[in-house]
Amino acid sequence: MPQDHLGLFDTPPDRRQVWGGLAIAGLLFAALLLIFPVRDIQLGRVDAVIPTIDAIMFLGDLITATLLFAQASVFRSRALTVLAAGYVYAALLLVPHALTFPGAFAPHGLLVAGVNTTSWIAMFRRAGFPVAVLLYVRFKRTDSAALPGAERPAPRILAGVLSAIALAAAVTLLATIGRNLLPPFDFTRANVIYTYAAAYEAAVIVLFAAATIVLFRQRKSVLDMWLLVAFSGWVIQSLLIITLHSRFTAGWYCLCAIMVFSHLVVMLALIAESNRLYARLALSTSAWNREHEARLMSIDALAAAISHEVGQPLTAVSIHARAGLSWLDREEPDVDRAIRSLRATIEAGNHTTDVIKSLRAMFANRPGKRTEFCLNDLVRATSSLLGRELDGEKISLQLVLDSALPPVLADRVQMQRVLVNLVTNAIESLGATRGRPRRIAIRSAPLDGHDVLLEVSDNGAGINPEEMAHIFEAFFTTKATGTGMGLSLCRTIVEAHGGRLWASQGEDHGATFHLQLPGGGLPAGAEPATAGLVTAG
Repeated sequence: MPQDHLGLFDTPPDRRQVWGGLAIAGLLFAALLLIFPVRDIQLGRVDAVIPTIDAIMFLGDLITATLLFAQASVFRSRALTVLAAGYVYAALLLVPHALTFPGAFAPHGLLVAGVNTTSWIAMFRRAGFPVAVLLYVRFKRTDSAALPGAERPAPRILAGVLSAIALAAAVTLLATIGRNLLPPFDFTRANVIYTYAAAYEAAVIVLFAAATIVLFRQRKSVLDMWLLVAFSGWVIQSLLIITLHSRFTAGWYCLCAIMVFSHLVVMLALIAESNRLYARLALSTSAWNREHEARLMSIDALAAAISHEVGQPLTAVSIHARAGLSWLDREEPDVDRAIRSLRATIEAGNHTTDVIKSLRAMFANRPGKRTEFCLNDLVRATSSLLGRELDGEKISLQLVLDSALPPVLADRVQMQRVLVNLVTNAIESLGATRGRPRRIAIRSAPLDGHDVLLEVSDNGAGINPEEMAHIFEAFFTTKATGTGMGLSLCRTIVEAHGGRLWASQGEDHGATFHLQLPGGGLPAGAEPATAGLVTAG
């Protein structure tokens, strides 16, 4: 995931989320304008409204607190712990609020409630949110910047829960048993003392304003943004409460609906954003697993490539070294031929080093050293390199090379490996051929005025039609001892140079491999037409 953002606490909101939050806040204020003209219309009394709403908010606040505590345990954050404890405090106060509300469970409420008990519980509960957010911002500044640790319950989480329980119990006792210690709030169980209610609500608005300003200035995460959206709902609640004179009016019922929204918006945001983040984490984990598997495959491919590609030049080293010893072990040593064999041994050793470097560059996704050269020259050099194998199998090699062939810009070593693989495959295909001359033909020609086409043909056993579609796949082989990497690596090399490599059936026997490369420069200077027949001696 980008920048290791693991939760809503440290993930900044994107533009879509910001605009979504602004849209919701705008709709809330638009709803306030629609509610305001009809706020004092008296509607029927429904005593079940408060218990239902309190139950919904109770569950919502506990879920929110649980999610925040989970984040706090991951980030070891005091700020999130305080904010979660605030939600626990608010949830617990909903229980006495519902029990003491007149008409909900008893005509005058339970818990020896007085006229003002329910209103004061609601007031203390509302005041708790801005205080919790102020503490959240304060501790957020001083929280350690350490990386998230293991998910385990922290002592401060238990302390936060116990503190919330103690504060909720204290408020409940003060509003019930100690109700006479509090100033008046309501005339009756349905009508408030407007001047007192407005003054109390003004104090709460000041707290909300302070918390909103501080949170807005320190906003850094998705959680901060959704808390601001929730605060917009709380501000609208305060504005409605100041203008209401009694319960069970149109404005009072709308206030209840806005209260539910203000409580649930953070919970829904936490759930939605957490699911989104977990989905991103799952995708990242899946991508990491695929990358890990790809690396293992690359290791297997590299091992097979080393076995396949390095085996041939090392075999040449061994052959030339033995030939040199053979010339020297004679009764009359042939020093000149021994020197030529030893020089060929050195060349084969140097070629082995070049092959290893080329393989390393290819698997490291780094381009090898590209130079401009004529493909005809590379064909001649490769033919000379494989001359012993051709002679040993009694195979004639026909070169039909166009003198007007434009040069190519490519890694010479890698392109020679492609040619060596194609010719070696043709030699092996001709190994079981009986009853007809063994021939390999290499043809070159310009294509479309700029590209270069090279064809390697043989009249050997050919390729089964069912296998033709798979011969370039990694680890697919038709040989008993093959690695299945030769043609796959050849195609990888050619495509890395912007070319194409494909195969087709021969006209009568065998197969033809077609190599197309983009030209790398101006056409080479005129040279004598080259069409020769190299026959095994």
